[in-house]
Amino acid sequence: MLDRYYSAEPIQGATATLSGSEAHHLLHVMRAKPGWRLIVFDGYGGEYEAELTDCGRATVELSLGPRNNIERELPFQLTLAVALPKGDRQRWLVEKAVELGVARLVPLLAARTVAGSEQASPKLLRYVIEASKQCGRNRLMEVTPPLSFADLIESEQTSIRLLAHPDGLSLDVAEQVSAGNCSLAIGPEGGFTEEEIALAIAAGWQTVDLGSRILRIETAAIALASAIVLR
Repeated sequence: MLDRYYSAEPIQGATATLSGSEAHHLLHVMRAKPGWRLIVFDGYGGEYEAELTDCGRATVELSLGPRNNIERELPFQLTLAVALPKGDRQRWLVEKAVELGVARLVPLLAARTVAGSEQASPKLLRYVIEASKQCGRNRLMEVTPPLSFADLIESEQTSIRLLAHPDGLSLDVAEQVSAGNCSLAIGPEGGFTEEEIALAIAAGWQTVDLGSRILRIETAAIALASAIVLR
């Protein structure tokens, strides 16, 4: 199986140039030489088998084969809105969301969001790219700007809208939801406030219980996303 690399520029024509971290990895980690074969994708769908034709100081030139219209996306769009944790927990959450096929990740600003975790890390895109290379996705998961809870509740109009809350229905969502685009909301440490829960229910969201144990943010997010993906 050929290694996968990401082109930051949209691929057009029969050649492509890799730069930045992707070129660095090929040149200085893999010690690639002309003739090296790989898979390249640009995040807009499809992939190309390519051959390295020239090595520069910080770039590599590729000759591309025909576009392979390979898609590994879910048959529906899954949005995950979550009050992001910090540090490595944030990276782990992003990686697993990509692997599961989440289409959109929305950093959520709730009432109990901890100061300092309001903004998505500037490294999130790199996490998305690395996870996409590993799992075979040819479309990058979108990471939106942070969104307030009230704006999320009003803006998401998918057919399935689930919010994690201890007083909700069972996590056996496989029997509770039908096919269709889905939005999931996971709160910060301490959960959503009663006012937020009431606002969501009034807007048509359904609360879902994730069990009797207290879960960390990233565990709750991936547990609920997994239940939807595998239903």
